[in-house]
Amino acid sequence: MSVTVTVKPSGRQFTVEAGETVLDAALRQHVILPYGCRNGACGSCKSKVLEGSVEMSAHSDHALSAAEAAQGVALMCRSTITADLTIESRLVAGAADVPVRKMPCRIASIERLVPDVARVKLQLPASERLQYLAGQYVELILRNGTRRSYSMATAPHEAAQLELHVRHMPGGRFTDALFGVTEPPIKERDILRLEGPLGTFFLREDSELPIVLLASGTGFAPIKAIVEHARHKDLRRPMTLYWGGRRPQDLYMDALCRQWAAEIPDFRYVPVVSDALPEDGWTGRDGFVHRAVMADFPDLSGHQVYACGAPVVVESAQRDFVAQCALPEDQFFADAFTSEADLADAS
Repeated sequence: MSVTVTVKPSGRQFTVEAGETVLDAALRQHVILPYGCRNGACGSCKSKVLEGSVEMSAHSDHALSAAEAAQGVALMCRSTITADLTIESRLVAGAADVPVRKMPCRIASIERLVPDVARVKLQLPASERLQYLAGQYVELILRNGTRRSYSMATAPHEAAQLELHVRHMPGGRFTDALFGVTEPPIKERDILRLEGPLGTFFLREDSELPIVLLASGTGFAPIKAIVEHARHKDLRRPMTLYWGGRRPQDLYMDALCRQWAAEIPDFRYVPVVSDALPEDGWTGRDGFVHRAVMADFPDLSGHQVYACGAPVVVESAQRDFVAQCALPEDQFFADAFTSEADLADAS
């Protein structure tokens, strides 16, 4: 027997079948609530329960704190219901028009950009083209059925091949094989399957507000897609990119960003390094990357922010930009990268 969810303030409704999560039911019926990992690790799908109740399965404390749960906030990706429910959540326009598909892909190339980051290019079938929005991600479906999520660094108009930026996570089943630590290795010409596009992190093209882009580590991947898409569409909104890493080599495409700054009108690039060593010879900005944004933009009230990277970076940016820089909450768009450790914490 199905029950009904009503989303406020839009009034949109959808049905949920027994055992189905609220988020899965919404996506199945093309009602796009904000979401990211779909595994209870990132917190993107938090919604306020206004009427009714939910049964929530295990999740990461980083995604939903006990204090938030006590205030009636729940993770829709972990929530099941047995009676009608009313929640408060915004709907994401645009993503509902892009179909989610499964398709085979072949690893076309694996290139080490720095010792712990590889650029992986996936060749899609000639007869199929993946439609997606700049900033979204795909899930790679491995031979044993497990999945790994990676943002696409390729702008949609170049989608014959998908570019992924993969950081080596020691002990990770997929990245250990990709970086040749374990056997059998993942290598060029291997066939994988993927599902996508997924997520609600993408460039909102219906706004004319200037953009602040914030990336940490391989969170640069979807930011790259956004910049290259905006350039392709000749969007003339001012953009400032802040890319943070612990050491200079973590900014593994620094030269490309500097090229953008030289070639794209109204584009500025600010690299930020938090833990440079003397031998690095770093003379640029240092400290936390989101703090560099706050120093340059003490008033973000007339901006949009797109942030991607480690959860602690994204969470700190959202909290401080809204509380201290007057950024409207609905103008902060984010994708917090979650590792297998984060997912294990949520299980």
